[in-house]
Amino acid sequence: MLKVADIDISMYACVSPCIRSSTVILTENQIEHIIKRRGQDFFEKYSPFFREIAEDPDYIFPDKKHPDTAIACKTLNFDGTNVHLVIRLAVEGDDPALENSIITALVESDRRYAQRLRNNVPLYKRE
Repeated sequence: MLKVADIDISMYACVSPCIRSSTVILTENQIEHIIKRRGQDFFEKYSPFFREIAEDPDYIFPDKKHPDTAIACKTLNFDGTNVHLVIRLAVEGDDPALENSIITALVESDRRYAQRLRNNVPLYKRE
């Protein structure tokens, strides 16, 4: 288990108002999941930016299929890639041992990202 970031709880409160921790972790199982789905090269290239994406996203969307789950979206300055983190938020009522956890990470093309912005209302937008 790796500690990846410390999020601003008030920023993510738009997804769930009762977040009980600022710590975001990445488990070995989820690392394996990301590598299996996106490849080792993706993980090595973009995992150093997971902290920046979680702590300073451009947008936060709710995951419509999973409660208490946020999609943190950021266009990275170094190569203009749109990287998204799906983060399960630890809320009141969850097992006290659970922390906010990265479920997966993905890249969206500029076209798909523009479509997401057109078709979904972000809960948070960086000023």
